[in-house]
Amino acid sequence: MIVLGVILIILGFLLPTLVPTFAFAHLILVVGVILLVVGVILAILGSAGRAVGGRRHYY
Repeated sequence: MIVLGVILIILGFLLPTLVPTFAFAHLILVVGVILLVVGVILAILGSAGRAVGGRRHYY
């Protein structure tokens, strides 16, 4: 989830410069930031030994 978030953030920054008519770069950027934040929160809670959503580890 963290890796996908970083990839989407990079694409959100690069696509408007590579394809000037690409109109949904802000949407990709927002989804990437959300995935990154949720992934980091789940990783922190998982490493603290606290089960989240019935799972102790998120890989």
